[in-house]
Amino acid sequence: ASDGEFVTLTPEEFERLQKYAEYSPKKLSDVMAEFNEDGILSKYNKEKVKPPIDYAGFKLFMETYLDTDLTDDFCAHMFRSFQKSSNQTIRPLSQGKCTYAITSGITGSSEKPRATTMPTDNESVHLKDIACYLSLLEGGRPEDKLQFVFKLYDTDGNGNLDSTEMERIVNQMMHVAEYLGWDVTELRPILEEMLQEIDYDGDGVVTLNEWIQGGLTSIPLLVLLGLETNIKDDGSHAWRLKHFSPPAYCNFCLTMLVGVGKQGLCCTFCKYTAHERCVSKVPANCIQTYVKSAKEAAKLSHVWVEGNNAGPCDKCKKPIKCYQGLTGLHCRWCQATYHNKCASHISAECDMGKMRAHTLPPSCICPGLLVSCLISLMYWPIEKESRSRENSSNETTHNSTNDKSKFMKRMNSMTWDGQGLQISPLPGTHPVLVFINPKSGGKQGVRLLRKMQSLLNPRQVYNLSQGGPMPGLNFFHDVEGFRVLCCGGDGTVGWILDCIDKSQILHRPPVAILPLGTGNDLARCLRWGGGYEGTSVMKVLQQVENSLSVPMDRWNLNVKPEAGSREVGDPVPLSIMNNYFSIGVDASICRKFHVMREKHPEKFNSRMKNKLWYSAFGTTETFAASCKKLHDNLEVLVDGEKLESVSRNRFQGIAILNIPSVYGGTNLWGPTKKKRRDPNNPIDLKHAMSFYHPDMGDKLLEVVGLEGAMEVGQIMAGLRAGKRLAQGSDIKINTKLLFPMQVDGEPWMQIPCSIHITHKNQVPMLMANTTGQSSFFSCFRKQSETEE
Repeated sequence: ASDGEFVTLTPEEFERLQKYAEYSPKKLSDVMAEFNEDGILSKYNKEKVKPPIDYAGFKLFMETYLDTDLTDDFCAHMFRSFQKSSNQTIRPLSQGKCTYAITSGITGSSEKPRATTMPTDNESVHLKDIACYLSLLEGGRPEDKLQFVFKLYDTDGNGNLDSTEMERIVNQMMHVAEYLGWDVTELRPILEEMLQEIDYDGDGVVTLNEWIQGGLTSIPLLVLLGLETNIKDDGSHAWRLKHFSPPAYCNFCLTMLVGVGKQGLCCTFCKYTAHERCVSKVPANCIQTYVKSAKEAAKLSHVWVEGNNAGPCDKCKKPIKCYQGLTGLHCRWCQATYHNKCASHISAECDMGKMRAHTLPPSCICPGLLVSCLISLMYWPIEKESRSRENSSNETTHNSTNDKSKFMKRMNSMTWDGQGLQISPLPGTHPVLVFINPKSGGKQGVRLLRKMQSLLNPRQVYNLSQGGPMPGLNFFHDVEGFRVLCCGGDGTVGWILDCIDKSQILHRPPVAILPLGTGNDLARCLRWGGGYEGTSVMKVLQQVENSLSVPMDRWNLNVKPEAGSREVGDPVPLSIMNNYFSIGVDASICRKFHVMREKHPEKFNSRMKNKLWYSAFGTTETFAASCKKLHDNLEVLVDGEKLESVSRNRFQGIAILNIPSVYGGTNLWGPTKKKRRDPNNPIDLKHAMSFYHPDMGDKLLEVVGLEGAMEVGQIMAGLRAGKRLAQGSDIKINTKLLFPMQVDGEPWMQIPCSIHITHKNQVPMLMANTTGQSSFFSCFRKQSETEE
């Protein structure tokens, strides 16, 4: 800008940038490769040194990385925020102390951005600063980020950075920290000290090894780089920045945490709290997640964390005055809180208290006999041959096979980091294996992940964005009576059910749902609600313990495209149906919603906004009537009998239901008073009076006709239901044109094809045992909970 001042991004714009980066499938390293020869950005790299780029190149770079179209206003704001004014220079380190002279516009200011004119062709920004800044927003390991940034600024490729280049890197880190709400007055001297000490050999330059080693020893920097709270070694804290509303005190220096932003660091696992300046001195005294010997497994002692405990004492019921300093003791395992004086009268042995039914204490997890397993597997063929010679009976062969299966299962019971552990739950308990999708429910998933890790054994809680469900299922493979809690949407539930199928667990665990998605139809049917509203996690775990097990059907979806078709469609997203499948008008609305959300994720950050978008797309579909020819180009067969009513009623949509709830809580089938059918009593498709209550475990699907988008809106408003057509267990659909389809909320465009839906299996699900249920849920069979 002509006045030397630059437009700053608002917190809302910064959050928007984070959303774009989160949803984009592109990696920064992939986009940087586009500057090479034949890349779409190659014309900006004529000298092979990644020089400054103008506004046109900046916009192309950002749109390529974020995989979306950006408005000129938003893109211009970002461009201005990266610019350097004429008086912004970078001074080298002097007398061992860093001097930060870069005052880029990327700050955490909440003020409205200044009006900005469009950049001219003569204005440019440094590509290095942009890539360094964006790398901090991208997921990945901290060491990978440090290496990427080092190579980015090491333009001559000599493997060294001078002090000026290091300052530029740290300044970009400071800008991101300000946006994330850090109190940078403490962070700045920490990073300054890091720059002083990172040159271990004192030669004036920093090598790659020195840069990574120095970066990985600065805990605040690791938190900024996105240190993942995985469990590597027992005793290591999992730090995160936190804002403390009531007064909080440092467990190391015993003084109060002060500041207006995030005042300090708190361990996710044990709640140990420290200043940023103190955290590097804190001993590795975090909780144990497993025991290393049988002697340690004999009993479990309380693990006390002192201070920062608001609320009443569990013994005398009087409040704990946490604002007066470090006072009060909180047990990490039983979640009990006492005054210091009251705790002296409590038994040293921890009985897990109210957490006993859900938790695997460290005394229940110990190293497995991996060496014995390996030896047994190595000598298995020899043992089998020897036994066959001695005794050729079927009984011996059967026992040998069981022994082999046992060894194989023990090898599967391993943590993600390769430690062979075996689990022995407390008698009479049902430990919970928790899967959390951090991308579901806005920031709810991230908060739930931290809360679950602080209540349960961290080895029971798995982040689905880091390896998916298989590591957790392998770890719990041999555990009898455990339960699965899925924190996510219906798509996340389907993913976990698929992985349970593949894991071949002998005693299949029932699955409970904590709904974090948009529609959450399966969660509604199982009485877990339409969305998580911040209920106490302790109450959620108690609901899981008191829930009932019910069977749910799953169905194979086989789509066979018509040979020789010239039309172009999309790949089929799923081959298994859990909730529903549809073709026509409602799938068209769903697809429009899906495309818009992929393009502009920042506009879909709440359930209310999502429902408004659905309504808007439903209105446009009413006028477009894109599926008005569906009835003439569709054939539906239920249990081998063709449905003539499809063409007779001029339907614009057909829905196949496994559960009664669709579109975020709509009963598409409608209420009926008729009881569930007798499995031995066949259904007469010609008489509607023969239809029975839908049941997710009756091995039947319901077929419903939809007349148009207007009717879909009326159904969602509860004014009417769809047209009941049939119930059956074998559905075939033949199409002659390109039509939109969806399965469990995942839409796609399908070329002419034949579709065959058949029964796959039944899986146990957990239904919340709450009081005051409406008659809507009376269709589900209540099954008494049995011992696994």
